[in-house]
Amino acid sequence: MNRPLHNREEYVEQAYFFRAYRERLEEDLPAQEILKSISQEILATTRLPMALEFLASELMMHGRIGGGMQRLPHYFTPFQTFVIGQAELDRSRFDLKIALEILEKEAEFLAGESASRQGLFMYQFEALSRNRLGYQDGLNSVASDPMFDDDWRDWIGKVKQSLGMVEFSEMIYLRSEFRVFEVQRRTENPDYKPSYPVLFGLQEGRIAQANRGRDPLYMFAALQRHLGYPRVPRPKPPASKRIDPLVETRLQQLEARLKLLEAEQAGQLDLSEFYVKDEKPTFKDGPG
Repeated sequence: MNRPLHNREEYVEQAYFFRAYRERLEEDLPAQEILKSISQEILATTRLPMALEFLASELMMHGRIGGGMQRLPHYFTPFQTFVIGQAELDRSRFDLKIALEILEKEAEFLAGESASRQGLFMYQFEALSRNRLGYQDGLNSVASDPMFDDDWRDWIGKVKQSLGMVEFSEMIYLRSEFRVFEVQRRTENPDYKPSYPVLFGLQEGRIAQANRGRDPLYMFAALQRHLGYPRVPRPKPPASKRIDPLVETRLQQLEARLKLLEAEQAGQLDLSEFYVKDEKPTFKDGPG
């Protein structure tokens, strides 16, 4: 089985870097200063501090870190580089903070005991899908991840070619142990073995079959519930802000004055509605 590019310690520090970088950007701190300060906080026993120093110099020269990550393929994976590069594109709607959170959660998953190629692929594919990052270049970056062997790379290439013609859940099901189990049961041949590599287990295949004809996002959510696959971060909706009551009253007064000025300019100002009505008191006759 292919293994991640780094050991657990490296991924723990990567997750910290992506999280700290995102949080400090939200505080409007200079990006170059953030990189320099985080490089001092990271464990010196990892290679990340040297990578951050290189990214800081790349940021100073070009204003972006994606190019620097691309020049460090021995440290950053093609998927990491692709995600940051998409966020740094001119006129991109993909927020850099979401990109950093995606990579943070990916690093946390790879640092955990449950890291698997199946979970990593599903996470990366959902990240591409939810954020509309493009399947052609996106899946190319996924296939280049060192976690995936030749069988996986060959299948990911077929996924890229078949999207839009074959349901994604169907493609998962056809490469699962659950499909092999069903064929063995249907043909009453317990020795049946497919001619192609089986990439997913019983549970993945069962969940994929149950989600045929549905939005793939439902399948991703089911895999996260039942198998503990990592959840892709989503953009948070803007918080609704209530106007201060005093400010709202002031705005209403200004709006009323503006209407009066417009009416005066148009020669349609009618002051009769502001007159105080002079009503004569009425007296009731008392008993005579």
